[in-house]
Amino acid sequence: MTETFIWIAVLLLLAKIAGLIERVGQPPVLGELIMGIILGNLVLVGVPWFESAKHNELLEFLAQLGVVILLFQVGLESNVTEMAKTGWRAFWVAVVGVTVPFILGTYLVGPLIMPGLSNNAYLFLGAALTATSVGITSRVFQDLGKLKIPEAKIILGAAVIDDVLGLIILAVVAAIAKTGTVSVTEIGWISLKAGLFLVGALIVGKTLTVKISGVFALIHGGPGMKFVVAISFCLIFAYVASLAELAPIVGAFAAGLVLEQVHFQEYLDPKINHEIRQAVYHADATTQAAVEQVLLTHHDHHLEELIYPLGYFLIPLFFILIGMQVDLQTLFNPKVLGAALIITAVAFIGKLAAGIVAGSVNKWIVGWGMAPRGEVGLIFAAVGQQIGVVSPEMYSIIIIVVIFTTLFTPPILTYYLKRT
Repeated sequence: MTETFIWIAVLLLLAKIAGLIERVGQPPVLGELIMGIILGNLVLVGVPWFESAKHNELLEFLAQLGVVILLFQVGLESNVTEMAKTGWRAFWVAVVGVTVPFILGTYLVGPLIMPGLSNNAYLFLGAALTATSVGITSRVFQDLGKLKIPEAKIILGAAVIDDVLGLIILAVVAAIAKTGTVSVTEIGWISLKAGLFLVGALIVGKTLTVKISGVFALIHGGPGMKFVVAISFCLIFAYVASLAELAPIVGAFAAGLVLEQVHFQEYLDPKINHEIRQAVYHADATTQAAVEQVLLTHHDHHLEELIYPLGYFLIPLFFILIGMQVDLQTLFNPKVLGAALIITAVAFIGKLAAGIVAGSVNKWIVGWGMAPRGEVGLIFAAVGQQIGVVSPEMYSIIIIVVIFTTLFTPPILTYYLKRT
């Protein structure tokens, strides 16, 4: 247990050192991923120091909590009304972003590049290509202060729908692989649970939040209680999402959308606000008005500011750990690497096609924003491996695709965002 303390300290410090990548115009997340890859593969040059950290269960838990907090932050900084305006565009981006990679992987590139495998193996390859890791994209938008642009809203909405569609595809493909058939009732039930969660989270959540938050404000109206209530909502929503067989990050994102500053009006202002008002009490009216406007802005974003320190602690651990799981030895097999490069190109093309239906926004940003597979693609591959459909060779190929889509997307997305 105490060994984990030093690992946390070391990994956080190294994550900050990796932030030097900002000096060449890249977001910190890319530096954290690269740092993780370096640390995870030092064993190849005879330095096994970080091997125990790769399999530390407590670090893995903190990393998963980190991505939940990241999506909660993204939800807090988003607006459900604004996202609703992109509803149909987000829907079609998700549909195209799932359908095109699935068809290309299952019926075209899989049979051409790796002939002789079972149809079920090709189905799992196609399914793995449908995934979108919104955590990576969200972090890039957050690092660059671009969460408010229309492209970000479309991607976030599409990512939620993508998760639902991916869940259905995974269930169908797994059922076909196990039994040779799939039940329409099973598909309907999965879809219903996902839909009920998303609708219930937004409608019921908004209603209950005000009442529950008000009750706790009566106990204590300070920032500590405000923080605990907000984080508790995040974790409860994440848990309920998992009951609906959705990724916990979808629940965390929904919790962030539901919670607004208006739900915490009964809580006390931060102490520093009172002190600042006292300091400018004798100032002229113009100065007082300007200061009051600044305080109002910070008041409206106080909830996000309370959550930021927790994100500073947990989120880098997630991206460092993701990088450490990358095994560079998979790149040493020319046959596997060649197939993986072709499938990676198809993986990018499939998501870039989704940008075409995004409407009057920058289609490149939307397409590249949907491109990273991250941990979501690994989940698809792991399920296929568990039921004996995905071979070690195909698993390695999917790993390489995840590596490339994860590493190439941040700098490319940053390039297009900086031009916007």
